[in-house]
Amino acid sequence: MTASSTNGGKSTGRRIAVIGAGIVGLCSARYLLDRGFEVEVLDPREPGTACSFGNAGVLSTWSCVPLSMPGEWKLAPKWLLDPTGPLSISWQYLPVVTPWLLKFLRAGRSDRIAALSDAMFVLNNPCVEHYRELLRGTGHEDLIRDSAYVHLYRDPKNADADAPGYRLRRNHGASVRVLDASDLREIEPSISTEYRAGLMIENQGRTTNPARLCRVIAEDVRHRGGTITRAKVHALKPLDSDGVALEVDGGNRVVEKVVVAAGAWSKQLLEPFGARVPLESGRGYHVMFANSEIALNNSVTDNDLHVAVSTMETGLRVSGMMEFAGVGAAETPRRYRILTKLAKRMFPDLTGDPSELWMGHRPVIPDTLPVIGALAGYPSVLLAFGHGQLGLTGAPMTGRIIATLAAGEQPNIDLTPYSPERFD
Repeated sequence: MTASSTNGGKSTGRRIAVIGAGIVGLCSARYLLDRGFEVEVLDPREPGTACSFGNAGVLSTWSCVPLSMPGEWKLAPKWLLDPTGPLSISWQYLPVVTPWLLKFLRAGRSDRIAALSDAMFVLNNPCVEHYRELLRGTGHEDLIRDSAYVHLYRDPKNADADAPGYRLRRNHGASVRVLDASDLREIEPSISTEYRAGLMIENQGRTTNPARLCRVIAEDVRHRGGTITRAKVHALKPLDSDGVALEVDGGNRVVEKVVVAAGAWSKQLLEPFGARVPLESGRGYHVMFANSEIALNNSVTDNDLHVAVSTMETGLRVSGMMEFAGVGAAETPRRYRILTKLAKRMFPDLTGDPSELWMGHRPVIPDTLPVIGALAGYPSVLLAFGHGQLGLTGAPMTGRIIATLAAGEQPNIDLTPYSPERFD
């Protein structure tokens, strides 16, 4: 589809624009092509270079624990006051983010957790299988590996497999193995002896390079006839007839449908429609150690400090933090220093300075569930954003759902939990 893809101001019937070349947008484009649509992906950046670039690479098939859990709010003051804590809020941004935080607290009511957990499981559990299908025949099948996720604890009393979050996982079929200090040394010899217990969530996966995964899927989109254009979409306008008009750098578009998968920037595109989606940027950070001799057999996380670590093709990646400061604020250099210090505490043999510093905007929704479905009153506008820290995990199923809806069919799962209208 070119910049002049119009037909008297009307859609030609099978044209779809996907706004956002992150992992969610790319998976959506790939499955839309399977349905016979003419697809153009629009993004001012190269595919997979925003939030999708910097995650920890975990394919968390057992991610069914909402971020807001009963009683978790009691930890927030401690985290906020601790300069090395996992949560940070810019005081200048506090008035803006307060309504979101209140919705986040309400989402953690005990009567809501089971339904939220079920909806997370449906979206996240098939991710490894779906990625293997997407990569089959590309020559890059090595990007997906079987893995466990090891949660590390300093105090063995905290490694409780019957704690609410682990109980939710086990209720959905996860195998959670309790590890003592000797088990940890055997499974991951590089970790600090500070850790005296762990919980290993088995039968998960990881990618050794999230950015390359995005590039491979993007190339497959092109190979199958899709177009990926570096251009910013400034505005959307539904047409009185059928379709949507897009105001785009380099030339406007008219398409039958549009998929909004622009991550933390999605909300501003919906403002002209009167949509009030509680979407925020939960800014995350990582540091990379390119020449590290530390090699992990699995992905690991320090459950006290909420720092996740994986071995990548490009080195050891240490990821963490949830910072609220808005999409326009500059990065916080102190976060890199904190992550570097925590990394060397976790791995005593880790030496040298990071080879890469990165900050990205995770699109977070108060109840942890993304927004997936048609915008109320505008069936030509499909939404696919708000996956937070689980965009890599939830992207394939989201893409399949979007392609099914675009084809005028209903998925065989209940989409109510992900509905854009749930916030009205």
